[in-house]
Amino acid sequence: MQSNTGDLPHTTFPDFPSRWQTQINSTLSEHEQIHAWLEIDLDNRLNFSSGLVVITAHRVLARMANDENWQEWLCREDMKLTCQDHAGVYSIELSDTHARLACWHCTLGRHQAVDQLISCFSRLIATHTVRPNTAAAESAGSKAPDDTSASMDNGERSSASDQEAITAPPSSWTLFRLWRFARPYRWQLFTGFMLMLGSTAAALVPPYLTMPLMDNVLIPYQNGHPIDVDQVTLYLSGLLAAAIVAWILGWARTYTLAKVSERIGADLRTTTYEHLLKLSQAYFGGKRTGDLMARIGAETDRINLFLSLNLLDFATDVLMITLTVVILVSIDPWLALVTLLPLPIIGWLIHLVRDRLRVGFEKTNRVWAEVNNVLADTLPGIRVVKAFAQEKREIERFRTVNRRNVEINDRVNKVWALFTPTVTLLTECGLLVVWIFGIWQVSQDHITVGVLTAFLAYISRFYLRLDSMSRIVSATQKAAAGTKRIFDILDHVSSVPEPVKPVYLPAMKGHIELHNVSFRYGTRWVIQNLDFTIESGEMIGLVGHSGSGKSTLINLICRFYDVTDGSILIDGVDVRTLPIAEYRKHIGLVLQEPFLFFGTIAENIAYGNPAASRKEIIAAARAAHAHEFILRLPYGYDSLVGERGQALSGGERQRISIARALLIDPRILILDEATSSVDTQTEQEIQSALDNLVSGRTTIAIAHRLSTLQEASRLVVLDHGRIVETGSHEELMARQGHYYQLYQSQSRSSNDENRSDTAEKTMDIRSNRV
Repeated sequence: MQSNTGDLPHTTFPDFPSRWQTQINSTLSEHEQIHAWLEIDLDNRLNFSSGLVVITAHRVLARMANDENWQEWLCREDMKLTCQDHAGVYSIELSDTHARLACWHCTLGRHQAVDQLISCFSRLIATHTVRPNTAAAESAGSKAPDDTSASMDNGERSSASDQEAITAPPSSWTLFRLWRFARPYRWQLFTGFMLMLGSTAAALVPPYLTMPLMDNVLIPYQNGHPIDVDQVTLYLSGLLAAAIVAWILGWARTYTLAKVSERIGADLRTTTYEHLLKLSQAYFGGKRTGDLMARIGAETDRINLFLSLNLLDFATDVLMITLTVVILVSIDPWLALVTLLPLPIIGWLIHLVRDRLRVGFEKTNRVWAEVNNVLADTLPGIRVVKAFAQEKREIERFRTVNRRNVEINDRVNKVWALFTPTVTLLTECGLLVVWIFGIWQVSQDHITVGVLTAFLAYISRFYLRLDSMSRIVSATQKAAAGTKRIFDILDHVSSVPEPVKPVYLPAMKGHIELHNVSFRYGTRWVIQNLDFTIESGEMIGLVGHSGSGKSTLINLICRFYDVTDGSILIDGVDVRTLPIAEYRKHIGLVLQEPFLFFGTIAENIAYGNPAASRKEIIAAARAAHAHEFILRLPYGYDSLVGERGQALSGGERQRISIARALLIDPRILILDEATSSVDTQTEQEIQSALDNLVSGRTTIAIAHRLSTLQEASRLVVLDHGRIVETGSHEELMARQGHYYQLYQSQSRSSNDENRSDTAEKTMDIRSNRV
């Protein structure tokens, strides 16, 4: 066994964690090389811990930080490594056809290393290079691992997207799934096809007319015969008519099909966006904003371009080549056979580069999504970037991912740059062979010069179209990669489905019942066996340490997630049987960090009820104590709030959020830390607004400052997802239990802060006197 860590012969990765180098090198055999590794950060109970999973050519090794020995599984062809994510936790499973062999957990920050690990394992299994007890055979191979399986820093945000596993490379057949969007326009497509057929046929007329023009006019003229003007006029008129017809039909074809493709692209974008908004909160927890934007924006644009231009050209090329072959065979079968000689070689080349381009273009799409991710992270957080003087770091981060984008594109272009000239060379060689064989045919009086001239005209068009058709391979694989990423969204089924037989409440009262409610993220139970009732119009406060399950309970009541066990009833009806949109219309949500959309103040207040009149908007603003500061703005209610409301202070944004909730007149009101991020004076103003909002509504409040919950009729104290106490403020203080300890701890912290503020003010007074 190798135990030397001086040169680290096994761990050749520059970013391999140093704390694991000694342990892994003492475990690997002399010539055994690491192909991929993953540093995991959660244990089996989903508590933060550290561990390592390593893949070599013939086995999988794993060890947690508190384990004494390494676990080992010899690789077999019936084994597979899979990954599932649920609410921010990855579960990586190693299994065979009989059972699950092992399971590891990590956070989504490791997603790229997870994908790379699975990709590496899949490649080893697929290529049958994993065989037990063959470590010595590895010494004949390269000492350095493949760059595509090289691991990466798990904490690095700007890692290479091309290292993401492409477990199922997009097939060109994926494009046929677009038919569901093309079907409504099938008659327009049929019309476009007929126009294409007519314009292609018209374009093939001129070469055919060159035969009588050469044989009946030009060659006889060289032999001393006079030119027949009527015959020449007829042929030239035919050439002109064919050109005009081809132009008219070509214009009509292009316009019709481009119009259809634009509508298909628009429907694809709208459907994808609509489906995306219907997915549950759990889906967005594991996705990057920039990646989703790239899919709906750039990918649909690429598909639209393919449908409007590339596919049209491809169909035209196929039709032109087919009709040309028919004409060539009808003129001279042997000469036509010589013309088709390069076709098998070109077909083999297309097959050879297609898969490489397909995988390459999906990598390109992914790395471009990473570029968008950097922008989506940095631009909304520009204040934080500047506050911590991290401009250089973010520039370097962008430069790194942009450099990776260039590298991936260079690899694709390297393949494509060789393919295109090769096809051109083959077509030129084919044309040369036709010249040689055609001259011999003329010398033997098997064909006339006119026939050879027409043949050469047709062959020029044939090879031009063949060359054009070969170039579409690139556009096809780009569109296939984009289509796959679009349908990754469309195929995703929401974990919060609409009810099959919805129940409609005529008038919601706001009576809430929780029956044995439990919920888990992955394998970690966050809420367990909650049972309590909230009466209509009652205000309760949720209290507990961070992580006790307060926000999760709110998410379940709003049905952002569905309960794992138990049920939540509204007015005696299970929320899972209510239409989601109809149900949420009765819920007013005021968050700790209110989100405002770019637009005017009036538009943001009326977001939940766009049809609200200006009078109703002003009434809601007055009730939220926002009317006064709004009137002080340059344009009043028509003032722009800026990106995410950055033109307003935190307290002003919060009051706009309260006005927004008031305007929809909800039966259930949820206040999630609504005053925790503002100063005391602003909190008092917001609290006054909340008093108007709470009146007559079923209210569930979470507050950082427990003193703000004293008006609640009941307080529910949570600890590790369970209810430990219930009662009013006075009752819970008298019991001196969990709530009493929380309240006393917060009171001491508040007193310390007050004493510190008093001391600072005293020192300022003394300083001013001096």
